[in-house]
Amino acid sequence: MSLILLYFFFIVFQHKDAYQAILDGVKGGPKEKRLAAQFIPKFFSSFPELADAAINAQLDLCEDEDVSIRRQAIKELPRFASGENLPRVADILTQLLQTDDSAEFNQVNTALISIFKIDAKGTLGGLFSQILQGEDIVRERAIKFLSTKLKMMPDDTMTKEVEDYIFIETKKVLEDVTGEEFVLLMRILSGLKSMQTVSGRQQLVELVVEQAFLEQALNPTDADSVDRLLQCTRQALPLFSKNVHSTRFVTYFCEFVLPNLSLLTSPVAELDIQLEVLKLLAEMSPYCGDMDKLEVNLNMLFEKLLEFMPLPPEEENGENAANEEPKLQFSYVECLLFSFHQLGKKLPDFLIDKISAEKLKDFKIRLQYFARGLQVYIRQLRVALQGKTGDALKTEENKIKVVALKITNNINVLIKDLFHNPPSYKSTVTLSWKPVQKTEAAAIGQKRQSGEDIGATATTKKLPTNLPRRDARQIYNPPSGKYSASIGNFSYGDRGQTGWNNKRTISNNMFMVLQ
Repeated sequence: MSLILLYFFFIVFQHKDAYQAILDGVKGGPKEKRLAAQFIPKFFSSFPELADAAINAQLDLCEDEDVSIRRQAIKELPRFASGENLPRVADILTQLLQTDDSAEFNQVNTALISIFKIDAKGTLGGLFSQILQGEDIVRERAIKFLSTKLKMMPDDTMTKEVEDYIFIETKKVLEDVTGEEFVLLMRILSGLKSMQTVSGRQQLVELVVEQAFLEQALNPTDADSVDRLLQCTRQALPLFSKNVHSTRFVTYFCEFVLPNLSLLTSPVAELDIQLEVLKLLAEMSPYCGDMDKLEVNLNMLFEKLLEFMPLPPEEENGENAANEEPKLQFSYVECLLFSFHQLGKKLPDFLIDKISAEKLKDFKIRLQYFARGLQVYIRQLRVALQGKTGDALKTEENKIKVVALKITNNINVLIKDLFHNPPSYKSTVTLSWKPVQKTEAAAIGQKRQSGEDIGATATTKKLPTNLPRRDARQIYNPPSGKYSASIGNFSYGDRGQTGWNNKRTISNNMFMVLQ
């Protein structure tokens, strides 16, 4: 008897044997399989005693060699997703994410979204089951599914109960993750409504703290340990605010990172790891709360700043004894000076009572020498950018000059504060690699902005961003008497014994000399 005749017989008599014959059709030819792919789910609910056999038969069709049969079977899978069967269907669909056929992959995504709207928690159970126990390719694609699709789900689907379940299960996954997975999982959690509150952001910071191993001393020569710290700090940065403090990270950087700055092993050969670390510290410092060892940590920051602020060259008979003047590392100094300025607000008498008069005199000599060099660079940059607007400022050469002007202006403002008697910590600046605030841009925009205007204003208000990825960084680090810069961005991947490993990529750096 053909499947078509069995179908009509089935309709009239609702006979169990007829349905069994349809299930057996998965062993037939292409026509029988296509009909079975449609009829098995159509009458699935009428024969609960054959539920397991029906799901298994449909699963066989989902693995058929004929892609058209697979697609038809996958399309119908959501019809099996009811009651206790839904987690199993979700588990099957999650495994099917490993397909390399793009149309089939899209169909699996559509099916998962469909059953998610039926029972979000049950669907998540299937997804997280595969993330925790499935093959690497399934795990990877399941995490990416959650990171891209959850934000598209309607509010009535993403209830508090569902979000709490996601948080609990994600914490389990975070026990062993790659760097790339960590970023995606944090993106998932950061997008939850329940995480938008102060307490929610604090919970996220706690998760990052656990991943960062801040209770352990840093091994500066272990690239994986350095990589972990960098990535965790980047994920924590958007969460910090006046109510969610960066104190533990800032303390860790002062106690374990700054003393070993020159020993740090970069996870990527082309990355200037010292500058990257100093930029992260600078970005965190405005959100540091009460610190237990403030004076000790501020002194460490002060000593590190001195290393990058040279004394003026000794002179003999009115001429420099050395042929080369000291190198002024503006990008490093901007970061260190900004961090010192931020923490110095918490101990304003540090430069007065906490260091010796001799050391203070030495510091002011260094500041004065650096300030003189700044004025030369600022004048040259303003001349180079004078009259340039619009597209003229968008060339690579002028972009670097714009960043250079921001850096030098920032340092100039901060040095002026420290030259006050007593030192002042009232000025505010926007770090050179951060976007200009809209309010600030609007104020400048009252007239058309030219090269001379750039860097003339500043602010330190928290940037409204929840993006885990970091912006491309513009670095200005001129050798003595010259201008130079590099631009780079990077990302990481792979699980290892400590949850992180070394698959990484980095964009090519560009080095330019500005004449």
